[in-house]
Amino acid sequence: MDEDMLADQRRLVELIEAEGWDVTDLEISAYDSPWADEDDPEATVTITARKPYEGGDDDGDGEDDESPYRLK
Repeated sequence: MDEDMLADQRRLVELIEAEGWDVTDLEISAYDSPWADEDDPEATVTITARKPYEGGDDDGDGEDDESPYRLK
């Protein structure tokens, strides 16, 4: 695996974590592009992250009457 790809992956994780997200899963895939005639490899990075949000005005009963998505 190319060191530049790994450095880019680390930078993406740093940016996400700097925004308050917790990275829970990380995958990088390096490959030669079947669509390009160049010999340069490409990479795909998949990052799974979680970030808890405060409940706001929710009183804990799981019902939010102000939600535009709730059927009444």
